[in-house]
Amino acid sequence: MGAQITRNTFYDSLNGPLPAASHRFPHKPKRYLSIQPYGHLSSFPLLFHPSTKGSQIIMDLSQRTVKRQASFCNAITFSNRPIAVYEQVRLKITKKQCCWSGALRLGFTSKDPSRIHPDNLPKYACPDLVSQSGFWAKALPEELCNEGNVISFCVDKKGRVFYRINNSKPMLFFSGVHVGEPLWVLIDVYGLTRGVQLLDSEMVPLDVRPRSFTAPQRASVRRNSHDPRLTISLCDLSLQQQEMQLEEDEGEDEGRLQPLSTTSCHVPQNSQNSQQCSLLPGHLDTDLQFHTVHGLQITELDKHTVARPDHRSDERTLVFTSRPIYCSETVFVKVKAGATRAGSLSYGVTSCDPATLRPSDLPSNPESLVDRKEFWAVRRVAVQLHSGDILSFVVNSEGELMMSHNGNSAGMQLCVDNSRPLWMFYGLHGSITQLRILGKLIFPCFDRHHLVS
Repeated sequence: MGAQITRNTFYDSLNGPLPAASHRFPHKPKRYLSIQPYGHLSSFPLLFHPSTKGSQIIMDLSQRTVKRQASFCNAITFSNRPIAVYEQVRLKITKKQCCWSGALRLGFTSKDPSRIHPDNLPKYACPDLVSQSGFWAKALPEELCNEGNVISFCVDKKGRVFYRINNSKPMLFFSGVHVGEPLWVLIDVYGLTRGVQLLDSEMVPLDVRPRSFTAPQRASVRRNSHDPRLTISLCDLSLQQQEMQLEEDEGEDEGRLQPLSTTSCHVPQNSQNSQQCSLLPGHLDTDLQFHTVHGLQITELDKHTVARPDHRSDERTLVFTSRPIYCSETVFVKVKAGATRAGSLSYGVTSCDPATLRPSDLPSNPESLVDRKEFWAVRRVAVQLHSGDILSFVVNSEGELMMSHNGNSAGMQLCVDNSRPLWMFYGLHGSITQLRILGKLIFPCFDRHHLVS
């Protein structure tokens, strides 16, 4: 996850001492030489592993239900036994907590959980575990992780992982899993997902293997056969635009876009925000700028202003701040939209240094970025935006991303991992044609040099 990934290497990976006996599974690993592609369902029920679990996990006595007691991470869990090829793992979401970004991570591991000491488990399955050999996992889309939903997933004989929600059609999730060795289930109760329950597993019937499994229209994870790490192409993550293309605003000459005015407190005097001058600080520092790396549909008008000169359906309009934001640094931005239609704005934070990205790889759908190996948290402004609207964003010391719109607080929008440097990013949608950083303010009671880290 960016510049400050915490890597946790397990005892068996280092050929060092194994954990205490209390953490050992009662079978000998060599008993499982391989997984048969058409193996039978085990007579032992599929449960959560009783001892190898994240520090925030609470498990019931049946070993079927787990709950994350606090935070949004440190909630990795495993199954108590290996699964068979085509064995469907069935998981019911029992609790959802809406203040977080990101959701359930699902996958498999060829590492026996009994040989992993719980204290060595990292915060996250993605990227901390999938960056190591023998771990495969991916995040489910947030919109699928609602309370009461039953997620079923399995691996086929080719190492492809499929999932389905309730009674929907199975969809390809990711591929590259090594099925020639025992595989345990990996479940990270992350972000929005607060609690899950394991239901009875079942085998996929022979008459529906694998012809009824279909590849989704959205991106899939690709694995390089020479690289044990999970690798994702940003180009593949570019989802088909789900919004209807808005009509171009008549009478607006997009070939002659000009930077937004910086005079009079940077605030346009219109009916929507004529009172903003009295709400903005008297002086804003202007050292925060946009990064030179941005989406293909973005043009830099100056260091503080970006524009999108057309309204194509492929909205590759991501822009980043030039540096990580400081703790409790309030960033003020202003939008310009078409005269007849409103627009929308995506926003969020990431531990990914934009300098490591290629503009051609940036997707049109910012939500797809949560599948990347770094930390990404993204949300879209819930209300329609009009030309001249002012928004402010701040990440406080508790990791809460707060937003205000035209001086009215919208409260906490996201809870983010502020243990590492975080860059802010934005995506321009609909009729939003320009975005300007007006400036930023750090309250005196906070250390100016304290990054969100």
